[in-house]
Amino acid sequence: MSEVRSYRDLLVWQRAMDLAVGAYALSRNYPRDELFGLTSQTRRAASSIAANIAEGYGRSTKPAYLNFLRIAQGSLKELETHLILAERIGVTPSASTDALLGAADELGRMLNRLISKLQNHPGR
Repeated sequence: MSEVRSYRDLLVWQRAMDLAVGAYALSRNYPRDELFGLTSQTRRAASSIAANIAEGYGRSTKPAYLNFLRIAQGSLKELETHLILAERIGVTPSASTDALLGAADELGRMLNRLISKLQNHPGR
């Protein structure tokens, strides 16, 4: 495993960025009348995940870092909800969201592992 010198070196941040890119790509196909609704909300939630991981990493204390990781978890659940809603209201077919929801599940597990590791080990 390589040395972590920046939040950009964290696999969890990289996966969050990949998920955000996928959410942006999917939401490009949403109807124009959803631009200020579901499209905007989906994109904000998706970008918030990686942003909170990065912001937490930049904080000077472990409790602050953990807080931002928990906020990232909340944003992840928000994104999942927007994707499921898009399916349920017929904005996008489930085949389009299945891969993103799978990636979201994996990212959630990664966030949980990182939080557990930080809670159970001294230092960072």
